Order: sequence, then C-alpha cells, then structure tokens
Amino acid sequence: MKVTFKIWRQENQNTKGAIEEYKVDGLTEDMSFLEALDHLNELLVLKNEKVIAYEYDCREGICGQCGVFINGRAHGPHDNITTCQLHMRSFKDGDTIVVEPWRAASFPVLKDLIVDRSAFDRIMEQGGYINAKTGTAPEANAILIPKEVSDNAMNVAACIGCGACVATCKNASAALFTSAKINHLNNLPQGHPEAHKRVQEMTYQMELEGFGSCSFTGACEVECPEGISITNIAEMYAKYTKAKLFG
Repeated sequence: MKVTFKIWRQENQNTKGAIEEYKVDGLTEDMSFLEALDHLNELLVLKNEKVIAYEYDCREGICGQCGVFINGRAHGPHDNITTCQLHMRSFKDGDTIVVEPWRAASFPVLKDLIVDRSAFDRIMEQGGYINAKTGTAPEANAILIPKEVSDNAMNVAACIGCGACVATCKNASAALFTSAKINHLNNLPQGHPEAHKRVQEMTYQMELEGFGSCSFTGACEVECPEGISITNIAEMYAKYTKAKLFG
C-alpha cells in the first residue's frame, strides 16, 4: 500500500504547529496503524529528519495511551476501538490520512501527537480510590453484592482514561470519564462511606482543570472505546445533588 499521511507537527506547547505531508510506500493491510507510523519514522531516520512523536504502550487496547484523531474521528473510522487496534486494511491504497492530537484546552500538546492528560490524574487523586484498611485479603463472598450492581460497576471500571470523550466533545467535557470513576466506586458497598465526599471533590477538581460542561450531545458515548453510556453522567449529577443536600 501507498498512502499520504498529513500529520500535525508541533515542537512543544509554546510553539505553533502545522500539518505536514508524508507520502509513504511499502505498507501492508496487515500492519496496525501504529506500525505504519513506525514505518514512517524509520524512513524519516534514514533521511536524518525528526521523527514523529506519538504515544503508545500496550498495543492491546487497554492502556489508553495511543489516542489521536484520524480523519477527524477519535481513534479512527471504527466504533469502540483504540488507535492501536486499528489496522491499515481499514484504508485503501492511495488514501490520504489526516492524523491530529486530541484538541482540548485541558490537554495541551506536548509534542506532535502527544498531549498532557495529567488533568485526569489530578481528578483521580481527589477520590478515585477507597481508603478503607482491609488488612489481609477477605474471602471473595464476605461482602454480598447483587449481580446487577457488580456488573454495572465493572462496566464503568472498564474506562481506560484515553481522553477520547474529552477530545470529541464540543465542550471538551470530562463528565463521562469522571462519572465512570465515581460510579464505579460509589455503587459498591466498599465505596459507600466516602461516596458524598468523592462525588463532590472529583467534580470540583474536574471544574478546576478547565473542562467544559456536559450538554448531553452524546458524542463521548459514540467515541468511547469501551462504549460507556452517558447515563453515567446523569447518575453522577444525581449523586452530586444528593451529596450537597445530605453529605
């Protein structure tokens, strides 16, 4: 395959960036998208040009590090996958592929396709954990949890923090990410003692980080690799109201 990559290049967050074009030959449809970028970087090395900076780690769709916009869509043309799960067979020979970093004020570009997502870490520091001292590991069935509750908690715990929800939202809202992390713990018995404190402090930190407000457009749900529902956002705000009244 031969394709034309149009890729965002930016030296750091204090400089202006621009789209640069690269014609790349020698690709195969079995290559992953990140392997195609690796191939391009190898060609740039041979030309003594600066390689393209982008993030990747697990290449199994679970670490959330590889997110970029591909032809205007988070993670590429398919639903519920990460960039590292995308393969070149999703494109045609001769295609032009535009690759850009996440676009959000709270995710400043560090270099090329790499953005700073430490705002998510600071939200997690405000309650994305349980403080209870458990001592030795308890028996699995020591605390009875209804299957529906455990299933719902597991569904939202699947969030990998990739940031696609923020990048694709017209308001750059982090409500889907924050609600997933809150509901995961608040719905479980172990998370109940700190539930009110958790929802207030994590949502407050979300606002401090400069993320926009949720207007329930639903774009975040469409682009989430794990298919996490926006009903979690409504549940988070209901918990927030309850916490303000009774917390």
